[in-house]
Amino acid sequence: MPELPEVETTLRGIKPHIIDQKIIDVIVRHPRLRWPVPVNLKKRLQGQKLSRLYRRGKYLLFEFDTGTLILHLGMSGRVRILPEFVPARKHDHIDISFDNGKILRFTDPRRFGALLWTAEDPLQHPLLKEIGPEPLSDALSGDYLWERARNRKVAVKSFIMDSRIIAGVGNIYATEALFLSKIRPQTAAGKLGLEQYRNLAASIKTILEKAIQKGGTTLKDFTKSDGTPGYFSIELQAYGHAGKPCPRCRSSMKSARIGQRSTVYCPSCQK
Repeated sequence: MPELPEVETTLRGIKPHIIDQKIIDVIVRHPRLRWPVPVNLKKRLQGQKLSRLYRRGKYLLFEFDTGTLILHLGMSGRVRILPEFVPARKHDHIDISFDNGKILRFTDPRRFGALLWTAEDPLQHPLLKEIGPEPLSDALSGDYLWERARNRKVAVKSFIMDSRIIAGVGNIYATEALFLSKIRPQTAAGKLGLEQYRNLAASIKTILEKAIQKGGTTLKDFTKSDGTPGYFSIELQAYGHAGKPCPRCRSSMKSARIGQRSTVYCPSCQK
């Protein structure tokens, strides 16, 4: 699944091509995604100018005068900018054409993505209103995490992956941040001290910033908006490295299941 750096990379890739541009056409080939695409989407969007494009967690928000388009990439979705019409393939579900000749194409083989419309405040939409602070903002701090973790028995990895606690930290980057901060992912969230959480908050920011700079993690289902893969996967130190030597102490990396998700950690370095 694309995680926050992939979504941020996508945002930065498509924004310069479509911001302040007027929509001239919308083609919906397959309306049945995770939720049905609004039946009147073309009528709502045609003739409108995209005034703002931003990210909240793993959602992309396309703001117009009359409302906001909410896009989630799901498990395998991606969007690309096409310079002109290119024949659609099997999983190319939606095209949005702009008056500068650019086309925004949404592709999603598994159809777990979503494209929704709201005329209200998008941040109060049921999918977004409970999302926690952005991990790269000042709102995320060790003090905040420590306060929210009080008496929590859930594993710290599950805790930081909870979107109500932090926006958009998924399995890959939670694994990497815990490795960097030398915290064992199975540890109960309520048992960590303030300094550990300050270290963890800093590690989350470091890992995500590096991933964004490198263009996201290369996964089989993700490519950047221009069709080229991200490159951060070559620098992953824990995720996918079960059984390999720890890059810090050379101990064998172990795997475990936490909250139905696999995780990798060093039994020697991460306490």
